Amino acid sequence: MNKNKNIKKTQTEKAYKNLDFLNSKDARIVRILSEYLYPKAQFEEENIQNTIVIFGSARAPSPEDLGSQEGSNKNLKLAEYYDATRTLSKKLTEWSKNLNEEYQKYVICSGGGPGIMIAANRGASEAEGKNSALRISLPFENIPNPYVSPELDFEFHYFFTRKFWFSYLAKALIIMPGGFGTLDEFFEILTLIQTGKIKKKMPIVLFGEEYWNKLINFETLVEFGTINREDLDLFFLTSNVDEAYEYIVSNLSSK
Repeated sequence: MNKNKNIKKTQTEKAYKNLDFLNSKDARIVRILSEYLYPKAQFEEENIQNTIVIFGSARAPSPEDLGSQEGSNKNLKLAEYYDATRTLSKKLTEWSKNLNEEYQKYVICSGGGPGIMIAANRGASEAEGKNSALRISLPFENIPNPYVSPELDFEFHYFFTRKFWFSYLAKALIIMPGGFGTLDEFFEILTLIQTGKIKKKMPIVLFGEEYWNKLINFETLVEFGTINREDLDLFFLTSNVDEAYEYIVSNLSSK
């Protein structure tokens, strides 16, 4: 006689459907791979091979929001960079859409958060172009972005996988004034180019001469011999939208 005939059998759950396991420490490598493979599949599906990445402060207000915020002098300066980002992003998207291609060759990509990032997506959206956002799961940056193309909107948990996708598809970089995060992103990519880890030619615009000249004395690095003078040629410093546009377009057009 089978003593176990009244025991109800249950089907074992597949590991890749077990959310408790997937969110566990043991499955960290699976989550990391997911943040590589899912964007890869989406970019390929949308035929996205080249991006123009825009970094900058999440705290920059839009001109429409200035009246409701305190610290008007600081906010006014940042709002000017918001406007510049929006205009530059729109111009570059219009240029890309008019290239002799079957698809939009260059797509604006931002960090997906507020401030400069949303301005970048806004400008591209106003030019009716595809654009991407690589968001990071931070409480103070987790706001809706109505301007990003939904199929190219990604949220990351790991900073390093997010940074990989910033640099891997990037063919040009625009650095607007920003804080620790912007500096981290700028210097990491600059280091990869300087050391030859990134071999592709990548025009970099450092936008906002007043801000960057006050923040960093690049000549000090040359004076003390910590970089070579030719390393300063790795980026182009300007405060003019048209100059930034021409610098990027001329470099990308020569490819």
